[in-house]
Amino acid sequence: MKKGVTNLSRFLLEEQRKYPQATGEFTILLEQIAFAAKIISSEVNKAGIVNIIGKSNSTNVHGEEQQKLDIYANQKMIEALDHTGKVCAMASEEVDDLISIPDKYPKGKYVVIFDPLDGSSNIDVNISIGTIFGIYKRVSEGFGGCKEDFLQEGCKLVAAGYVIYGSSTMFVYTTGIGVNGFTLDPSIGEFLLSHENIKIPEKGKILSINEANYHRWSQEIRDFVEYIKSIKERKYTSRYIGSLVADFHRNLLKGGIFLYPADKDNPSGKLRLLYEANPMAFIVEQAGGKATDGKQDILKIKPDSLHQKTPLIIGSTFEVNTFLNFMSKK
Repeated sequence: MKKGVTNLSRFLLEEQRKYPQATGEFTILLEQIAFAAKIISSEVNKAGIVNIIGKSNSTNVHGEEQQKLDIYANQKMIEALDHTGKVCAMASEEVDDLISIPDKYPKGKYVVIFDPLDGSSNIDVNISIGTIFGIYKRVSEGFGGCKEDFLQEGCKLVAAGYVIYGSSTMFVYTTGIGVNGFTLDPSIGEFLLSHENIKIPEKGKILSINEANYHRWSQEIRDFVEYIKSIKERKYTSRYIGSLVADFHRNLLKGGIFLYPADKDNPSGKLRLLYEANPMAFIVEQAGGKATDGKQDILKIKPDSLHQKTPLIIGSTFEVNTFLNFMSKK
């Protein structure tokens, strides 16, 4: 299979044929998410020349000011999935409660969670942003989904992925069997296979953490950061964008560690377990990496609410294990 000549639809169909029991439902869901991503990408690329950037004069469930593109991206994700007949409910970082499927559409056996526009505070300054998604198989009975379907451990995800809107738009996903990346060719409007079977390096050289929060960290976290900086033979470089998708994508390809740990102001962490941490952890583990909250594997945490927050330490196994060694000294 040559890179650059296989589009996403063909790749999904060829993967589907490997499993005789496959129904094609995954193919439909992933294609629809990719379709929404193309629409969002188009708007992101026009930001600055149309009235789509800036604040919307509204806040989301977390009390954060919503950007106009937040609302737009959220609506496009919903519209891409609600009519498929494969989904019984959705949940978004931008919405307080579950998103029901309209009665006029059939319901399916999957639930989809998403952060429609991660890093949206960076829109106005033209920094890479992204969309994060995860898919679970429902565990409840009946037709409509319920919270029980969403409050599953991350290890029970059946698919996860993200789209990064940067110098190019990339769609990266896993169904639990490796990680593959597709780059959007805007001239033909297709995602083409560009990064097959992505593996994160076992060791990296990139440290991604917001050092402005240094005074809020525990001593163990400070010690870890100082230790990493002191390893002369590896010569770590500090790279922090403040957009999870962008920071994660760079480290996935090049190796390293991203940290948004708990601190004095955010003892429960700041990133969302369902919409950000779980999908990224599922991806990184499929790529050979590791993710933790500092105490346990992110994917083993049983959520107790739709918008639960968590610390997130994610990346190459060497750096994450080194972090855990420092935390065990408490």
